[in-house]
Amino acid sequence: MKESPIFTRTYDLLLWLIPLTIKFPRSQRFVLAEAVQHTALTLQEQLIDATGDETPRLALRQADITLTKLRTYLRLCKDLKLVSFDQYEYASVIVNEIGRLLGGWMKSV
Repeated sequence: MKESPIFTRTYDLLLWLIPLTIKFPRSQRFVLAEAVQHTALTLQEQLIDATGDETPRLALRQADITLTKLRTYLRLCKDLKLVSFDQYEYASVIVNEIGRLLGGWMKSV
């Protein structure tokens, strides 16, 4: 069985994001880096939860809210110069793609 693109893109984001946030300065490692990591992992968990739920609408709505939080944290990382503009742009492309996939999934249920 082929895995859904939303899971692949979310996994790719996690695979790129976690090593990046580990390199944050010590002053932000336990604040913003932890928030970014936790939010991205929560998003992945909510998407997985939605696949096993008979009525995935609530889990997908929660995932949408979590995705909005992640966007905000990533923008804050850019504004605080914890990530470069190119890194922010790369993450934004993936996050926007996940958002489109999530929106399509929400419309289908």
